[in-house]
Amino acid sequence: MPASHEVVEQTLHAADGVDISAVHIPGEHSDLCLVVVHGFTGSWREDRVTKVVDELIDFGSIVAIDMRGHGRSGGVTTLGDLEVLDAAAAVSWARELGYPTVVTVGFSLGGAVVLREGGLASTRTLPEGATGGQVDGVVAVSAPAFWYYKGTKVTRFVHRLVQTRWGRTVMKLGGTRVTDEEWVEPYPAAPFEAAALLDVPLLIVHGDVDRYFPIEHPQAIQRSAVAAGVRTDLWLEKGFGHAESAVSTQILRRIGAWARECVQPEES
Repeated sequence: MPASHEVVEQTLHAADGVDISAVHIPGEHSDLCLVVVHGFTGSWREDRVTKVVDELIDFGSIVAIDMRGHGRSGGVTTLGDLEVLDAAAAVSWARELGYPTVVTVGFSLGGAVVLREGGLASTRTLPEGATGGQVDGVVAVSAPAFWYYKGTKVTRFVHRLVQTRWGRTVMKLGGTRVTDEEWVEPYPAAPFEAAALLDVPLLIVHGDVDRYFPIEHPQAIQRSAVAAGVRTDLWLEKGFGHAESAVSTQILRRIGAWARECVQPEES
């Protein structure tokens, strides 16, 4: 975390009662808060996430969380379903802290979550008990468009981990607690479907060498959002792999500038 900034840790409470570990880092800009949501197996304390924070802090203040089942948060990960409550709690905290503009920035699983949280908040269809959560912009980095995607070797391996007892045990030993409950129909809105529900600007960032989700994913999200009239920008980045571990300083700083210029425009 930036050494020159105050770091305030807090335990938030998601609408279903799960404790969510969060951090607030005030930056020089008090008019914009960037809510950072990590990818699968991540945590706001990990180097790959603190790298993101170190760059984005120049563009706005930061709220970052551990999604349920990750890091020091309670509960188990539901792989993109109830995590919308975690993101909504973080957005609500940012509002309580007084930030007039809030932009969510999610990576991989976190990207799917911020798409869903933003879309459900826009249509006031967040799960029962969730309050607030309305954002002013959404940034989805390396996000999947579809559920149950097994089109790459890596995603097939991840599915074997999360859908078997031995795999969940291995994940738990590594610090990520995965639910053993199967989804039931109707399934949660897929990220590409949620993108069409947004009423705020959307930025999609994806790499052309992503080993998890090929470019059909960002393209599907873009098509869905554009067809619904959502103001949408798509950056397909050459040589960019997947999520926080691979994202460059240059891309992060462009994301920060997008949030300021497109969501919180400077008065001329």
